[in-house]
Amino acid sequence: MRRATVAPHRPVLLVIAHGSRDPRHAATVHALARRVRSLRPGLRVETAFLDFNTPSVPAALDRLAAEGIRDVVALPLLLTRAFHAKADIPSVLREAPASLRIRRAPVLGPSPLLLSALEQRLYEAGLDPADKSSTGVVLASAGSSDPEAIAVIADIAREWRHTGWCAVRPAFASASLPRTEDAVRALRDVPGVRRVAVAPYVLAPGFLPDRIARGAAEADVLADVLGPAPAVARLLVRRYDEAYAPDTCPVAPLARIPALA
Repeated sequence: MRRATVAPHRPVLLVIAHGSRDPRHAATVHALARRVRSLRPGLRVETAFLDFNTPSVPAALDRLAAEGIRDVVALPLLLTRAFHAKADIPSVLREAPASLRIRRAPVLGPSPLLLSALEQRLYEAGLDPADKSSTGVVLASAGSSDPEAIAVIADIAREWRHTGWCAVRPAFASASLPRTEDAVRALRDVPGVRRVAVAPYVLAPGFLPDRIARGAAEADVLADVLGPAPAVARLLVRRYDEAYAPDTCPVAPLARIPALA
């Protein structure tokens, strides 16, 4: 008689966000987590924050350990590998309860799914795919003092330009230049640009996204933040799957495995 197949145990997905005093930030993170749950029924998805919001990452990990959970995939809700991904998150995960086996998923960006989400937000804001060849886009990120993160944003802008936009320029809300308003003005002088759109390359509302919005005052179109866009939710599921596969060997404790790029 054939034995019934037992479904493999799947680790809890712990989505780690930065956190903000702005209540819209946490609300957006929770909305994204709900969309991920809808894409992967049966997967337990928890959220935690590095600062400002609750639960904190240590509190979330302590609760999971107290419930008897053994395996966790920690997914940084970050678009680049800047300071939070390189220092803050590894540091807090190293202090996790010893009973937890934790694997850290890669940050979200770069990814073609994020470009899809950016375009969806632009179309929701009033653009049409037929407008691409005559539209200049400001790819407006929060900014970072990390050269690697800045270089990634510039690379994404170049890649996105090759998908049909007339021009794409990076901009930053803090730490780096140019600012959003300067990139908007610069695009006005680019031959072939008839309209200028600002696409915030940020996941949730807050202080820096609001600065991006103010810098977009002279643009023709301002898109919303990425938030719980369907493509972003699919990307979280993909990053989870990349960090864990049911047929792989058991995950070692975090301190004994290298961080995933």
